[in-house]
Amino acid sequence: MKALILKSFGGPESFELRDVPKPVPHAGQVLVRVHATSINPLDFQVRRGDYTDLVPLPSITGHDVSGVVEAVGPGVTSFVPGDEVWYTPQIFDGPGSYAEYHVAAESIVGKKPSALSHLEAASLTLVGGTAWEALVVRAALRVGESILVHGGAGGVGHVAIQLAKAMGARVFTTVREANFEFARSLGGDVVIDYEKEDYVDAILRETGGHGVDVIFDTIGGNTLSRSPDALAQLGRVVSIVDIAQPQNLVQAWGKNASYHFVFTRQNRGKLDELSALVARGQLRPHVGAVYSLADIPRAHALLESPNNGLQGKIAIAVEPQAHPVSAHV
Repeated sequence: MKALILKSFGGPESFELRDVPKPVPHAGQVLVRVHATSINPLDFQVRRGDYTDLVPLPSITGHDVSGVVEAVGPGVTSFVPGDEVWYTPQIFDGPGSYAEYHVAAESIVGKKPSALSHLEAASLTLVGGTAWEALVVRAALRVGESILVHGGAGGVGHVAIQLAKAMGARVFTTVREANFEFARSLGGDVVIDYEKEDYVDAILRETGGHGVDVIFDTIGGNTLSRSPDALAQLGRVVSIVDIAQPQNLVQAWGKNASYHFVFTRQNRGKLDELSALVARGQLRPHVGAVYSLADIPRAHALLESPNNGLQGKIAIAVEPQAHPVSAHV
């Protein structure tokens, strides 16, 4: 099978397309022919060497799969060959999804939503699971509450807006002015141009000084230290960003704030919940660009580029015959 191999840590040129043996499913595993995968910030963080102790080289990376079951190992009862499935491979535990085939434990695999194409489904597994873990499990967002989603036009952010609206929340989000219409189409109630206005000032103005109940950080920087200024009493801050530098959180003390740091866990339950939202028309990933397996280095370079103009996710058509590569940025 064809696979994109990370041969060294570094820039996008660190990948090499190779022929490697097709994996074999063992007990409790399924072999999936990968139709599509996608690109996440986690992918280029792994590639550039942020997690060298956790990623042996050479390695197949990638964290989204949508495809078709080709074979099952002994003991598998939930799937049969021909089933369309989607999932996030176990992170830092075995080969990833930048390949024509992938083997996964039956327990982390879900039935692909019939309303989504493989490109769309592969664009939702990791970011959807992350948003679910952040908003439902950790923040426990409730009907009638308010939430600020930082980076609402991005991969996780554009899913988080839709999820928060489905949960009955009032949604604030920060985006560039060029993404206002996109953010509103997702369900953003108050859209803030972070390049022209301080988001804390905007939140306090729009909430009458009360602040929001939840802040979802997808961008990093000084977001953790500034969040209490826009947070209501007993508010919650949820971050999916690797914390590189200590931040002063003394202001959070006065708000009785709670902070949650999320590294998403893989399981079928979250996928099934996301599938239900898709079926009800409350959630749909946006594919902003499509590349081939061989062009993943270009996709990495695009996602890493500042002001890249992307909305939503970059999808990878591993099966180009079934999914024409026609949406390059």
